[in-house]
Amino acid sequence: QVQLVESGGGLVQAGGSLRLSCAASGRTFSIPVMSWFRQAPGKEREFVAAILWTGGTTYNPDSVKGRFTISRDNAKNTVYLQMNSLKPEDTAVYYCAAGRRFTPQSTEYDYWGQGTQVTVSS
Repeated sequence: QVQLVESGGGLVQAGGSLRLSCAASGRTFSIPVMSWFRQAPGKEREFVAAILWTGGTTYNPDSVKGRFTISRDNAKNTVYLQMNSLKPEDTAVYYCAAGRRFTPQSTEYDYWGQGTQVTVSS
């Protein structure tokens, strides 16, 4: 089993920045991929970014467009999402997910955090 705990969400004005964290515990060696998804009210869950334990990354270009950066600290078993130039449309609950495939498909992920709310005011 793997446990994921997100933190760092909050209220920020448009143009501001936030850094989300996702701390993983348990059998973390079994999950090579960590990702961030988000879900806005009334919308489907959307892939944001993913990172391999070896360092490779991929992003959703439609939602990120160079504004977000995913990174990780292996020593701390923690993954980060640095979000810059935030827009009101970035408002959503952000979820951390862990899985075995490097994919944007949410159904491929085995473990999920509880989510952290990000609200961007205009």
